[in-house]
Amino acid sequence: ATTAPGIVAEMHGGFGALRNDCTMNVGVRVTPKPMSPGLRRNVARLREIFEQGPERFGGPWLAGPAFSAADAFYAPVAFRVRTYGLDVGKGQAWVDDVLAHPAMQDWESQALAETWREEGHEAELASCGTVTADYRQT
Repeated sequence: ATTAPGIVAEMHGGFGALRNDCTMNVGVRVTPKPMSPGLRRNVARLREIFEQGPERFGGPWLAGPAFSAADAFYAPVAFRVRTYGLDVGKGQAWVDDVLAHPAMQDWESQALAETWREEGHEAELASCGTVTADYRQT
């Protein structure tokens, strides 16, 4: 069963395929390479969390009506969902809500304004799929 503390712990120690196959980048959109079995499992689990949390606890956030640590832990995942076009089903409503949060809007604004690029991170991004849009300043 999904519990707020349980999903926070799961994010802290899990989702290795998501972290490896969908590197974090706020400013691009990527057509990902074919999903590994591990990434398919991770995305299926995220779908469950993003759908069941708000349903079970009365949403719109993962653990109820107020933004909580659970939402903060999964906030970077919302960017990954958008960047790679990952299908999280009805959980997309949570993704949209968290991406519209003022703190996330500020994070994105600052990320897009950053002009420095780390070569290794750019290589990791290229290995994840084909960049189809880049909104970062150059």
